[in-house]
Amino acid sequence: MRSKEMSIEKLTKYALQYGFFFPTAEIYSTAPSGFWDFGPLGSLLKKKFLDFAIRELIRRDEMILIDGAQILPRDVFVASGHLESFTDPVCSCQKCESTFRADKLIEEKLGIHVPERLPLAELEKLLQNVRCPSCGGQLGNLRLFNMMFKTTVGIDGEEVYLRPETTQNIYISFPRLYLYARRRLPLPVAQIGRSFRNEISPRQSLLRLREFTQLEIEVFYNPTTVDKIDKYRQVAKQKIPLYINGERIITTCEEAVDQRYIPNWLQAYYLVLIQEFYNKLGIPFGRIRFRQLNEEEKAFYATRAWDLEIETNFGWIELVACNDRGDYDLTSHMKVSGKDMHVTDEDIRFIPHVFELSMGVDRSILTLLDLGLVEEGERTVLKIHRELAPITVAVFPLVKNEGLIKIAKEVYELLRLDFDVVYDDSGSIGRRYRRQDAIGTPYCVTIDYQTLEDRSVTVRDRDTMEQERVMITDLKNYLTKKIRGT
Repeated sequence: MRSKEMSIEKLTKYALQYGFFFPTAEIYSTAPSGFWDFGPLGSLLKKKFLDFAIRELIRRDEMILIDGAQILPRDVFVASGHLESFTDPVCSCQKCESTFRADKLIEEKLGIHVPERLPLAELEKLLQNVRCPSCGGQLGNLRLFNMMFKTTVGIDGEEVYLRPETTQNIYISFPRLYLYARRRLPLPVAQIGRSFRNEISPRQSLLRLREFTQLEIEVFYNPTTVDKIDKYRQVAKQKIPLYINGERIITTCEEAVDQRYIPNWLQAYYLVLIQEFYNKLGIPFGRIRFRQLNEEEKAFYATRAWDLEIETNFGWIELVACNDRGDYDLTSHMKVSGKDMHVTDEDIRFIPHVFELSMGVDRSILTLLDLGLVEEGERTVLKIHRELAPITVAVFPLVKNEGLIKIAKEVYELLRLDFDVVYDDSGSIGRRYRRQDAIGTPYCVTIDYQTLEDRSVTVRDRDTMEQERVMITDLKNYLTKKIRGT
């Protein structure tokens, strides 16, 4: 079995080789770590992932979608609690002065799980058993470090911050969004955008970044009606994999709510929604779990918290934080801004509660690459969902024959505005197939000598390697149905 480091190293090497992602400003030795650019194939994959999410999450649940500013005033983060509580524990080597994130270093070196909010005194005891990874020196100077990126705007230098999560834009816009939604609850609002965290020791490729993309969903709800909405009970018989106190529990949503594993039907519904999203992308049920966070692990604003985790070749990775935030956010912003956040629903005046799904987009893409990349004999294949494949179709002439090339380019022109298509006539047909297999292209269209006779082409399937004859006039419709699975 590959080690954790070697697994990520191998995957990153693959991504660099084929242009999925690479370090930002890598030609400069002064470039800071924790920043990555998506290359030609990675950009297409990321766009298609987000398009899939918009369809299968946002449209499916009839959510409102917004796009807020990345720089926000200081008061927003006073209200949210980030200026006070958005911290990580750091320590320094007393010999070489290298700085490390203490909890992650302890986990890596001692092989134990360190709760996110473990007191510094407890961390200090554990740290006594760890030496500096760089020089073997003694570690000390344990302290809390705020991960916010601070900057200024205007001539007078007004203090502002790059947002560490996209969700605050949604909370501070709630009064306007509530009016837009014609004063109806529950109100699900989504946002896709960049967030920024000054991570102490970013590493492991796209898993821990200083700039990253999030898809966050905030569901504003009336806590007295969460079990009275028929829509939420649609998931009653759905199986859901819970992980509580180290035990995997497979149960139905109905049983989970009855047993109070999940506190209400609203949360059950949205947990299933996000679970099914990853199922549709091809991640097996057995590789998914909702791990319940204990009091020491939960974020400071959460009353109940789950992490949707996926089992990869380098361990269980958190992809979505699922938090019941209560009325913490709107109450806090009301106090600092002076704006009334109360609503009236079911003849009750109250501040709405929020259930949150916070997805890491970049690490989701890394996970799909990890689970999709397989070796079958001499063939390396990226078996990624057909709709997400960066290149949808490759068009080949069987050999470099003038008549075949002419029709191949005609087919390329026919398809290129509807699909992401490449044309390739370099090398043997076998090598061209292998190149497309390695980047996940689901269909290769080959123009051969029979094409000259009847205008049909060979369509090869990436996963089965089976081939089918299709008329050029039917090709668009054929590929559309295959890619959408209809």
